[in-house]
Amino acid sequence: MSDCLRELLKTRPYLLADGATGTNLFAMGLQTGDSPELWNVDYPERIAENYNSFINAGSDIILTNTFGGSCFRLKLHDAQDRVIELNTAGAKIARECADAADHTVLVAGSMGPTGELMEPMGALTTEAAIAAFAEQAQALAAGGADILWVETMSSIEEVEAALAGAATTDLPTVCTISFDINGRSMMGVTPADLVKLYETSENAPVACGSNCGVGASELVVAILNMGNASDKEENIYIAKANCGIPEYVEGKIHYNGTPEIMADYTRMAIDSGAKIIGGCCGTTPDHIRAMRDALDSHIKGQKPTVNEVEARLGEVSAGAKAQNRGEMSVLDGAVSAGSEAPRKERRRRRDKH
Repeated sequence: MSDCLRELLKTRPYLLADGATGTNLFAMGLQTGDSPELWNVDYPERIAENYNSFINAGSDIILTNTFGGSCFRLKLHDAQDRVIELNTAGAKIARECADAADHTVLVAGSMGPTGELMEPMGALTTEAAIAAFAEQAQALAAGGADILWVETMSSIEEVEAALAGAATTDLPTVCTISFDINGRSMMGVTPADLVKLYETSENAPVACGSNCGVGASELVVAILNMGNASDKEENIYIAKANCGIPEYVEGKIHYNGTPEIMADYTRMAIDSGAKIIGGCCGTTPDHIRAMRDALDSHIKGQKPTVNEVEARLGEVSAGAKAQNRGEMSVLDGAVSAGSEAPRKERRRRRDKH
């Protein structure tokens, strides 16, 4: 297995990932409720334009337009039989764009959650989940992906299923969880839980981290908490925060993060221990361009305190603060720290990547 991330990190200290796919496709005409993955076949030139916009802004890693490319997500659009076609197409377009770039660009095959609850809380079996992720992973590999990017997960069980499915290819894998409820995922996972999986899983990823969530400040503290959970210097952590907080402006969702804020987030993410930094919902090429400048000019400093993160990026939840102090989250009650207290699952927004 080629560890392309570590090889690229040998040539530079940090890597810049891309921004939001959904945000930018909506600007190109995608309608709410439509499947972005269908555009890989219906409007490949628009998908190429999106990829190139981030490459030209300085991204070292671009994620394929396949976040909802599993049979479970595509079933919502009567396209469950098009998994191979749509994922292969999305990766192939990205491969062509990356190969034409003037700098090394890795193609990351995006694999989002199924949207289903796994047993025993739901009906999705481990075997069915692994099979779905394997089908998607193999199609992404066939299309030319360099790495498989399991993202926006909320349960350890689904991450493990995705990693097992990805392991049916010869590509390295990374995984990110969205910590969006008081320092935990919707299914109760903490940054420390993710690091434990990262270091002990049978199908261990080459990097782990957080994406999406409730803002840059919370995500930076999640990176701090990952670092507190392990003393292994070789660990690679990923920060891919939303571009501020969503607001309704003239009937549309707008994220209030500015390029200046995302640049400061980049500097704080580096200081906190992240080696791969990008943006999630709301992040445009303009934001990525500012982040590129910040990444290239920043000299890593001391890890920030939670108070410093709040002063520069905004409020941090009580649960994330408690974890940073090594205390039990206020949501846990009698539940021990680090356990996976189930949370009620809800459908993910489509603009996660």
